[in-house]
Amino acid sequence: MVIIPVIDLTVFTNGNTATRQVVIKQIYQACHEIGFFYLQNSGISKNLIKEIFSYSKSFFNLALEVKQKRAWSDEFSNTGYVGIERERLDANKLGDLKEAFNVNKQVAVGIDVSIVAFYDSCTELANTILQAYTLALELPEDFFSIRHNQQNHTLRLLHYPPLQTPPKPGQVRAGEHSDYGSITLLFQDDVGGLEVQTASGEWIAAPAIPDTVIVNTGDLMQRWTNHVFCSTKHRVMIPSDNRLNQSRYSIAFFCHPNDHTEIACLESCQKEQSPIYPPILAGEYLLSRLQATYGNS
Repeated sequence: MVIIPVIDLTVFTNGNTATRQVVIKQIYQACHEIGFFYLQNSGISKNLIKEIFSYSKSFFNLALEVKQKRAWSDEFSNTGYVGIERERLDANKLGDLKEAFNVNKQVAVGIDVSIVAFYDSCTELANTILQAYTLALELPEDFFSIRHNQQNHTLRLLHYPPLQTPPKPGQVRAGEHSDYGSITLLFQDDVGGLEVQTASGEWIAAPAIPDTVIVNTGDLMQRWTNHVFCSTKHRVMIPSDNRLNQSRYSIAFFCHPNDHTEIACLESCQKEQSPIYPPILAGEYLLSRLQATYGNS
């Protein structure tokens, strides 16, 4: 049975060479085998996380016409409010039963000091994780940091509202998909519903574990590493019990490379097979995925 591992970040940040190497190997194995892991002791304040969840609930409780004043408009900015069923993560299914609010660093500055602080904390954590990735992949220590230094990241607040009526056939809260960028940090409440697909095709639950952050690798990291690190399909299903009538909240931080970064197969990842993908610019890949998700609208 596949189990998503739990990894203690302090062993990497505060440990000696030997203990750091243990964590690097744990991260390599998790990224290679399932593409997901839980991270303990992330360094992000618990109170700050609570503040962001509180802000998220307040925002989604606003009247629809108020939220629509900040509506998502195009894939180039990829910011703003995304209404229920507006997004279709699985192109073969109906719109997702969720709403979202996308924020970049510039937008965050104009919204709330807590949002800015959280964005900065997530950026710092992502950089630490990417440092571990460079060591796991035998790269120069600044390889990923200099390719992410423009903070081209997206903070996404997510709300999955209670279902007042039965969903349409095949409709779920978030369709099967992989993330687009380098890595994702996910903070979720305890309502549940997140599922991860294993290499054998089995879907397993990824419930909330107190005081952890879920980390998963995205498509661009998979392309960079020639599938040494896998970008794993995941989804959010509709609960079959009384949680059907509960809101579910989560917060995702999508860490993306600088737009003009060329994503080409790393030399250290060509030992077992030649490059699977041709080189592509990070910004071009992101735009293509967003256009597919939103139907070129």
